[in-house]
Amino acid sequence: MEIQKLYDLDEIESEDITIGLVRLAKHIPDHEFFFKINRSNDLRFSRIEDLTLHGVYYDYNFPRFEAFHKFTQTCFTFISNKSSESFQKKQQAELFSEEENIKFLLNNQADVEYILHSSEQFPDFSVILLPENLVFPIQDYILGSEEELYQIIQYYE
Repeated sequence: MEIQKLYDLDEIESEDITIGLVRLAKHIPDHEFFFKINRSNDLRFSRIEDLTLHGVYYDYNFPRFEAFHKFTQTCFTFISNKSSESFQKKQQAELFSEEENIKFLLNNQADVEYILHSSEQFPDFSVILLPENLVFPIQDYILGSEEELYQIIQYYE
């Protein structure tokens, strides 16, 4: 009798994750933004190790801020969409290189200041009270497993 396979490892797909896109109504420094969030929440966001991406010509750093919500037992992480600094590794020899000294994690969403990620499969971002007149409503965004940002978040999780 032939043994039936219950699943094929090649057919198993990673599940999509939901992130929140945070847009500010006016530009303010990171420390001021998180001071205002911490003041109006039980959460205490603090800066953690930067997310680092390695390019061909530059290495990019993206600030990250993390807090733990005790009631829901959820960890929330804000990641800056725009690199805060870049380090040039070598000179560009190509005339039309696609790599610049500033990088966005979501290239098609340059107006997004922060990417909000949760440790939950189906996150509830409404537990974070955002400062009024400073932040637009958080937009849910589905990341597929084939996207580069999905892989980055999984690596840093």
